[in-house]
Amino acid sequence: MADETATAVDEDKLAAEWGAMSENAPADGAAEGEGGDELGGTARVLNQNEIDSLLGFGDGDGSNRDSSGIRAIIDSALVSYERLPMLEVVFDRLVRLMTTSLRNFTSDNVEVSIDNITSIRFGDYLNSIPLPAMLSVFRAEEWDNFGLLTVDSALIYSIVDVLLGGRRGTAAMRIEGRPYTTIERNLVERMVSVVLADLSTAFDPLSPVNFRFERLEINPRFATIARPANAAVLARLRIDMEDRGGRLELLIPYATLEPVRELLLQMFMGEKFGRDSIWEAHLAGELWNTNVPLQAVLDSFEYSLRDVIDWKVGTRLPLNATSQSDITLLCGDVPMFSGKMGRKGGNIAVRIGEKLDRTRGP
Repeated sequence: MADETATAVDEDKLAAEWGAMSENAPADGAAEGEGGDELGGTARVLNQNEIDSLLGFGDGDGSNRDSSGIRAIIDSALVSYERLPMLEVVFDRLVRLMTTSLRNFTSDNVEVSIDNITSIRFGDYLNSIPLPAMLSVFRAEEWDNFGLLTVDSALIYSIVDVLLGGRRGTAAMRIEGRPYTTIERNLVERMVSVVLADLSTAFDPLSPVNFRFERLEINPRFATIARPANAAVLARLRIDMEDRGGRLELLIPYATLEPVRELLLQMFMGEKFGRDSIWEAHLAGELWNTNVPLQAVLDSFEYSLRDVIDWKVGTRLPLNATSQSDITLLCGDVPMFSGKMGRKGGNIAVRIGEKLDRTRGP
């Protein structure tokens, strides 16, 4: 009975405390937001827009904007790779070359621009390709690896319309639900060849490379050139032909760029990382005018330390050198020449016979 009475008293106390807390709680969301800190309550409730902003979700597909919030933290953990400054210079040169070559190819006013250059996993890129599209696999012959060039449907129909004499001022007609014809594939393949030739020219100042067209695919699964987890550089290019145009995406795996990685890490073209060729040439020229002492070794022999200590003033050391003996000329400890001992005028001279190997001892 005592235990039941104590339990009942504890329950009454807890009920009284909860009642007091409910009386002091704010009546609505506004009161909670204003006085929550003073009363020790919780923070105000977030609305849906604030929650989406915190998590990094928003309106649209998000393909053309930077991630934020928790999504940005996740993405940075997935793909965090070094920047290649010289690669941006190569892509900028590619844009200038493509503007000229596509104008000659289409005989129309073509403008090429870069939307963005990002790092992405290869598997994520394949899953994000908007279909229908044409995927061109090309090979870097000198680097022995592959790359991917994606042409979206808008650009495909625009190129076909321009090359086949479509009227200006009218948008290209898109017919959904049918595969691309042989004519469309051939025309797109010709445009891809022009782009790959410009890409090879853009890399020439950095490292000569030839990008060769391999095949044209419609299904992304058949365009797999790397493992899904491998990193790649993605450059999105926008091609405008007055009121027509589309998007062209160039994807190069980091494994393909590995042979020229050191060159792509340079901040400017021709960077030598502290090496100065002018100073090297000057130093080499001055070395030829440097005076160095030479020592002529007439003979060599070995004595014990006891005998050397016993030497006195007047001790004679017999030298077995004759006029037919080989004399070694040393520069420091490095043997330089060998020759014969002789006399010229009132001086002892050495006639140089041959040049010695530096690894050979005296």
